Amino acid sequence: MSASLSAQLPVWTHDWLDSLALLGQLLLIALVAMLLQRSIRRVILKAGELYDLPRHLVRPAILFTRWAIVISATLLILGRLGVSGTVLWTAFTGFAAVAAVAFFAAWSVLSNLFCAILIFTARPLRLGDHVEILDTAEKPGARGEVVDINLLYITLEDSTASQPGVYLQIPNALIFQRVIRRWRGATPPQRPAPRDAADPASVE
Repeated sequence: MSASLSAQLPVWTHDWLDSLALLGQLLLIALVAMLLQRSIRRVILKAGELYDLPRHLVRPAILFTRWAIVISATLLILGRLGVSGTVLWTAFTGFAAVAAVAFFAAWSVLSNLFCAILIFTARPLRLGDHVEILDTAEKPGARGEVVDINLLYITLEDSTASQPGVYLQIPNALIFQRVIRRWRGATPPQRPAPRDAADPASVE
């Protein structure tokens, strides 16, 4: 139908029609990208409310999806403007290679960020819990009340310190690599005092 319409119009209008069609495609790409970004933002915010996720976890997720959509829409627009697909692919692979190198260089940080998401969703521990992080179930480990959970660390107020105000910062990734002893909403029992081998009462 568009071909028959352009055939009925003067020749000098054909370029204008092509430009208008291209402009319509670009506007459509931008509109779809904007609607998609808003829809995903609402989904992330609703998930944050449902799982009671902290704002410093929700906002980076929204920012990441926004930039992913913007970059994808930009590549589509450049393709419609006649930029060579080879050039776009070369630029994309170069960016992916740099991102991969940065990913492996910052693996320890990224693993803590990913574990933070699991902590906020799976809830192996919460603020106010008293926990003990053990290498094995038999050996004592870091012990205290969870006073803060952020994207990199879990902060415990050390319950074994000789004075108050001593805090332990545990990397989030360590929570999924150790045995966790947990007392929810209750003060844990005191550890038994070590028995002195030189004390005659300790000898059977």
